[in-house]
Amino acid sequence: MGRPAKSLLSRLIESGFTEEELERIKSLPTRQNEYGYDPFGFNREEAKIAMLVVRYLYRHYFRVQVHNIENVPPGRVMLVSNHAGQLPFDGMNICAALLFDAVPPRMGRAMIEKFVPGLPYVSYLFQRWGQIVGTPDNCQRLLEDEEAILVFPEGAKGISKPYTKRYQLQDFGLGFMRLALATDSPVVPVAVVGSEEQAPAFNVKPLARALGVPAFPLMPFPPFFPAVPLPSRYQIYFGEPLSFVGHADDDDEQIEQLVKHVRLTIESMLRVGLKSRRSIFI
Repeated sequence: MGRPAKSLLSRLIESGFTEEELERIKSLPTRQNEYGYDPFGFNREEAKIAMLVVRYLYRHYFRVQVHNIENVPPGRVMLVSNHAGQLPFDGMNICAALLFDAVPPRMGRAMIEKFVPGLPYVSYLFQRWGQIVGTPDNCQRLLEDEEAILVFPEGAKGISKPYTKRYQLQDFGLGFMRLALATDSPVVPVAVVGSEEQAPAFNVKPLARALGVPAFPLMPFPPFFPAVPLPSRYQIYFGEPLSFVGHADDDDEQIEQLVKHVRLTIESMLRVGLKSRRSIFI
């Protein structure tokens, strides 16, 4: 695509944003080189079209209601959330809240599963849109750069659990806590209500194993594969920042106690959120 065509496309995309939203995108605290890329491949301009789609889904499709986003502190922070819904619209909506509703705006850097880079085109797009393969080294480097990291300690177990176990947290991994201790990063617990209902499905484990993916979900009604989520209303709760004392190389038993505190906090926030919502879709 030639330079005039790129310039025209850029203007068309920018026309979909308000001036305030464009200022938010421009002010995102990320380090970029003279070509507009950060060390992980994120490009603010290339991400704008994705941001435009995300804003529509966030504002009008899932109609997200955000609670206590002022709890997200400036500088390095690790956001730890429950995970559900087969496809990662929960992560998308959390990152949208940071971009469009946080003061100051933040670029949420979600730690994606290691199998994702093997999917055609997806690895390139996720990289340009600021999402990072969830290795400890990547996460630590971003935290040391004062970024906002989003992690789902349930991993693939969270998104592949059956609908009958909705809002029942699966076991948390310990890695996020070791990284929080290593980088002296506050942990903000996040509770997402609404993601469990966006795609009620069951996991076809033989197909998942054959394809080499953690889950192969099927819905009991068309379109069967949860590519198009139901418009469940999202409620996202940001808890108060938690600071932990310890060493990254402490025994698992010690780390597990700290992780348990985060998990119980999220469970409590989920109970409050589920009790206060009026309806799945309203």
